[in-house]
Amino acid sequence: MQPKGMQNKIFGRFRKKTNKTSNAQPNITLFVFVFLVLISSIMLLLSSRTFAFDIKNTGMSIFSVVRLGVYEVTSFVSRTVLSIRELSNLRKEHAELLIQLDRYAEIERSNAEIYQENMRLREQLDFAQTFRYRRIPAQISGRDSDNLFSAIIINKGSLSGVSNNMTVVAWQNGIQALVGKVIQTSLFESLVMPVFDINSLVSARFKDSRFEGIIEGQGNSEVPLFMRFVPRRAREEINIGDIVVTSGMGGIFPPEINIGRVSSVNVLDYGTTLEVFIIPMIDFLRLEYVFIIEQETIND
Repeated sequence: MQPKGMQNKIFGRFRKKTNKTSNAQPNITLFVFVFLVLISSIMLLLSSRTFAFDIKNTGMSIFSVVRLGVYEVTSFVSRTVLSIRELSNLRKEHAELLIQLDRYAEIERSNAEIYQENMRLREQLDFAQTFRYRRIPAQISGRDSDNLFSAIIINKGSLSGVSNNMTVVAWQNGIQALVGKVIQTSLFESLVMPVFDINSLVSARFKDSRFEGIIEGQGNSEVPLFMRFVPRRAREEINIGDIVVTSGMGGIFPPEINIGRVSSVNVLDYGTTLEVFIIPMIDFLRLEYVFIIEQETIND
């Protein structure tokens, strides 16, 4: 038998050990309980249709956002490409429309020019039908540089029946007037000396008063012609604006062809004649068509 003191000592150690085990047991039980509750909740949540539906909705929402983003990006890229292509097409169409517009403008200008040309030709035709002399129609083709552009070149020559000293007239604004005379011919062209040339001399008279004189050119179409040898006593019967025509004297120019209108009259203190300045009826800067006429008249 063990002594009583030894038994008490062993019994005390066993009791302490038992107390420690008893204290640890509630902690383990609580942990296991919490763990089981958590696991049960998770299993219950996973097994719930509501949770699955929420997960499904969440996935669909995320997928929808991604899909919408991809759609917007692809749509933006597609619209950009289409816009660039459309801009390129619009530029091409704009260039083509500009070309067509230029063509239409050119056609419009051509039509206007043709209309004006027809009007001028009609005017010349009306004049030709009423003119009582034989005539050869011609067109101005140039100016002679040797005469400082005072000489006029026409597109009819000896092959068309044109010869030197033939009278040249024109029709402008409904008025027939003297241009000059032919001074040189070739087969296909002729040279005309206009009335404003410094070498030009034309026997003329006033259409109303019938006083006569000699008209000289001053070398420039924009400078008035100069009429000499008009009797001093004719001053009272000459007025500004009176018409001066050819007299027919000298046998070169037929009579009664308009030359111009009186612009001014000078009375010289020491002379017996007047100085009369005349504005030509022909605007030589706009002259395009002329008629070369012969002295022979047309039989009615």
